[in-house]
Order: sequence, then structure tokens, then C-alpha cells
Amino acid sequence: ERMAAVDEEIALKGEIRNKLETHILEMRSAKYGKHSSLLPDVTVLDEHLQEADDWLFSEESDDANLADMQSKLESTVAKTNDMCSAYLKAVKDEEEAKDRQMEAEAKQAQAEAAAAAAAGGDEDEEDHDNRRLPKKRRMEIVMKNKSEANELFSDGNYRHAAARYTKALTHCAKFVDLNPDDLEEVKGVKLSLNLNLALAYFKLEKFDQSLRVCNEALEIDDTSVKALYRRATVFYEKKRWDDATKDLQKALDVAPEDKAIKKLQQKVDLQVKRQKAKEKKMAQKMFG
Repeated sequence: ERMAAVDEEIALKGEIRNKLETHILEMRSAKYGKHSSLLPDVTVLDEHLQEADDWLFSEESDDANLADMQSKLESTVAKTNDMCSAYLKAVKDEEEAKDRQMEAEAKQAQAEAAAAAAAGGDEDEEDHDNRRLPKKRRMEIVMKNKSEANELFSDGNYRHAAARYTKALTHCAKFVDLNPDDLEEVKGVKLSLNLNLALAYFKLEKFDQSLRVCNEALEIDDTSVKALYRRATVFYEKKRWDDATKDLQKALDVAPEDKAIKKLQQKVDLQVKRQKAKEKKMAQKMFG
């Protein structure tokens, strides 16, 4: 029971540590963001974040109990909120405006689709198109949506790109009477769409959705290097080091010279090493 309690405390401390690290990284990157002009003096903010970062790797942090660590997290975030109130308000307002815009556009799209259906318009633009189209015509619809999604993605419009990739995948499920070669072609298109959709979600920091889509890509091809690498990047963001390592090893088995995979593996190895060192030091202090 004592070991279980120790393991639980280590896990909870790790969660708090991760939250503080994430907060520090997010605010350090804020100076490169859209509303950076609303930040306070950069030197003052950097000093605040550096103090918190130094604390994370200090003996005081190693000796801290759960209450101390939670208090440090809350005080650091509270000070940041106070220092950066104008910046944080602008970010929140922008996010809420985007959500309202997305909702309005979705309603408009639904209204247009309903109007087109009532008027007997072109069903190619509808998500409820269940016609038994020839493979060539259905593929044209899929690729049209993919092309539009790629353009949106290139412009940084990841939300709408994700919606278009999803629509293309919906049409991929509507192919009929395919021969073996056609099945392989559709399979390749679906893999590409899932990879692109996973990246769009990743850019939006919707890591759970990105992980789900990566899983779907790997159901299509469990040896896809891109899918394994993409899922490993998601695992890295979710601090699931063991899962990231497994995917990276599988990817390296297929592409042993891939520099991006090797670079991410080094980052994961560093985090694992740091975590083990912290856990060892913490356990030594608990057991004397």
C-alpha cells in the first residue's frame, strides 16, 4: 500500500509539473504570436517565466509536497494572468469570435444545403449525397474537397481545412462496386486524407482528435511511416513517452535514416531520462 501511495503521489506531482511546464512554454511562445504587442515588458515576463522554470529543476521542487507544488502552479499562473491580462483577454476574445464565426458558417452551410435540396440543385455539394455514382465521378468529388482543404490549410485556416478533409472522407465511404485496383486507390486516398486531417487537428492543438485520426490512418496501413511519426508527435504533446517511443521505433524499422524521426526520438529520450531522474530522486527522499 505504501508503494502504491508513493506511485500515486509521483504521478500527481508529474501532472502538476507538466501543467507548469506547458504554461511556461505557451507564454514564452506568446511573444511570437498575433497579440504580442499587448504583452508587458518582455524582460519582466521572461524573468517571471525563468524563475518558474528554475524552480522546476531545483532542490526545493524535488522536496516539495503536493500542496506546495499546486500552490506554486497556482501562484505562477495567477501572476502571469495579472501581468498579461490584456494579451490573454485578446486571445480569449479572438477564440470566441472564431467559434461564433464557425457556428454561423455551419448554420449558413446547412441552410444552403437545404435550399439546394429543395430546389433540386447540384447534389455534389451535399453531405447527404448517397447516389451510386461511377467511381470516376465520386473520386472527382473527393479530390475537389481535398484540394480545397489543402488550400485552406496552406492559408493557415486549419478549422475549415479539417472540415473539408472530413467531407472528403465522408465521400470516400460512398464508393460502390470497386475492383481490387480501385480499392487500393481509394485506400491510398483515405490514408492521405487522414494524415492531413490529423495534422490539421494537431495545428489546432486538438490532440485527442488528432490521435483518433492517426489511429484510423494506421488501421488502413499499420506500417505507414508518416502515420507512425504523426501519432508519435501527438503522444509527445500528451507526454506519453512510452507510446511515442514504440511508434518511433516502428517508423525507424521502415525508414532507419529518416532525420525527423531520429530528432523526435532524441527529444523523447531526453524527457524519459529527465522523468526517471526526478522519480529516482523523489523516491530516495521518501524512503530516506
